Amino acid sequence: MLNSKSKFLKSALLMTSFGFIASNAFCAGTITGNVDASIAKYKADAVVYLKDVKGPVTPKHVSVDQKSLVFVPHVTAVPVGSTVDFKNNDKVNHNIFSASPTKKFNLGTYNPGMSKPVTFDKPGVVNLLCNVHSEMSGFVVITENQYAAVTEHDGKFTIDNVPAGTYKITAWSEKLKAQETTVTVTDGKTATVAIKLAK
Repeated sequence: MLNSKSKFLKSALLMTSFGFIASNAFCAGTITGNVDASIAKYKADAVVYLKDVKGPVTPKHVSVDQKSLVFVPHVTAVPVGSTVDFKNNDKVNHNIFSASPTKKFNLGTYNPGMSKPVTFDKPGVVNLLCNVHSEMSGFVVITENQYAAVTEHDGKFTIDNVPAGTYKITAWSEKLKAQETTVTVTDGKTATVAIKLAK
């Protein structure tokens, strides 16, 4: 009798745990879509992001590299409070700086193989430049929350783990302006959005 009760309790606990896990597996939704640009090359490296999302922000710790006198990636999107490690994997010295109002800094000249961190403490756009190589340019886009994505070469993007709700969604582009639209996210489902960029 006791054994059967014990087995029953174990089974009940397992089923309850499974139900809890299953319910939490669908506690957020996904946004996918495409950015259409009036100038085709700007479909890539646009930052699509949500506005006015309530809740805590989860900062990131990511890297921006320098190779062959190019910032890699050209555009990086991070939520406010995030830290970016600026690496030099080139064969020459570099000096990364920014005169952008969002974050002014100058990392000084540093050698190949070195890395220096910068924490971005307010939303906005930071243009990365190099004192040593004037042709170099890149961007860090700091968003007010973690619900953002950089578009692929064809303009496609995905934003995961978005809480259910209706949000404003728009995009930043190096050269073009974006329309603002709305998107409704449902738990466990995927919402599709199209955003246009134009001059």
